[in-house]
Amino acid sequence: MIYLDNAATTIHKPEEVKAAVMAAFDTLGNAGRGASAPSLDASRVIYETREKLARLFHTGDPRRIVFTANSTESLNIALKGLFSEGEHVITTVLEHNSVLRPLYECRERGVELTILGCDGKGNISYAEMESAVRGNTKAVVCTHASNLTGNMTGLERVGAIAKKHGLLLVVDASQTAGVCPIDVERMQIDVLCFTGHKSLLGPQGTGGMYVREGVRIRPLLSGGSGIDTYNEAHPEEMPTALEAGTLNGHGIAGLGAALSWIEKTGMDRIRQRELSLMRRFYEGVSCIPGVMVYGDFETDERTPIVSLNILDYDSSEVSDELSMVYGIITRPGAHCAPLMHRSLGTVEQGAVRFSFSYYNTEEEVDLAINAVRVLAYG
Repeated sequence: MIYLDNAATTIHKPEEVKAAVMAAFDTLGNAGRGASAPSLDASRVIYETREKLARLFHTGDPRRIVFTANSTESLNIALKGLFSEGEHVITTVLEHNSVLRPLYECRERGVELTILGCDGKGNISYAEMESAVRGNTKAVVCTHASNLTGNMTGLERVGAIAKKHGLLLVVDASQTAGVCPIDVERMQIDVLCFTGHKSLLGPQGTGGMYVREGVRIRPLLSGGSGIDTYNEAHPEEMPTALEAGTLNGHGIAGLGAALSWIEKTGMDRIRQRELSLMRRFYEGVSCIPGVMVYGDFETDERTPIVSLNILDYDSSEVSDELSMVYGIITRPGAHCAPLMHRSLGTVEQGAVRFSFSYYNTEEEVDLAINAVRVLAYG
């Protein structure tokens, strides 16, 4: 199997991740629920993972890191807990449904919503973003990178616009956390939502969010916290305020091991390898007659994604053929990015997404190029 669906989830993980999860099954109790060795071990592993994430995102306070099950949960907590009737939010057509659907629900409750368009390559206009600001605008909500085109949003530019107008900046970093530099202070990010199972190379069921000090989010859940038991209200101190119930200690142990591997290997090294594989594939397929590639490849400020179509073939047909004949795993269809497909004119056909990881090889890329060439020449 040649696995090229890493933008959905990374299958190949560092061996340290697997070892950490298995060890956690034998050692970790419930963090914050007692002073026994297993409970304290769980608390230590979880706090150390908070510290690693705080270093990764360049914030000095690990208490601003909240654990969730994935980006979708993080985004639901953030968006439903920040916005109220009468407020205005700016977002973009680049967004995944994990951003769009919670915002549509907010709109049903009286939140006003502006969705910015993009050009033919899938890039947004920052001038248009600034011109969309109103007197009641509360926030800009945007992805760091499109999961369909791989195009990245210039977060420093967006952060500057947000701060100029006194707005919050909420970022979906599902495609970038772990492989692209994110400095929440320099980029002026107020809330950063991320998942553990993609470029962070952790287990599924892990994720989280960074929340800037002074930003208050209404909790989506309340319940057991391990502290302040006799208070009828859920505790307000971070990160407990947004972490009701038992955390996924076993998964977080694996995520912590993945973060250590990323620190040891070097994010720049990981990123350059992935971009090299992506560029090799793009240059190999973009010149094939009948192949249409989507996105902006004039810059390396992007993620290692190449989405394409072959002639007028349905993307699912192409993906099935790649899998059954060549053993190449890709992602066809709409990719939970409906507005991006409408912008690109690919609603009916969808697109076949190839997404690369550090663990892919040049040989696999060349085999994928050849498979696309054979299908295009039909």
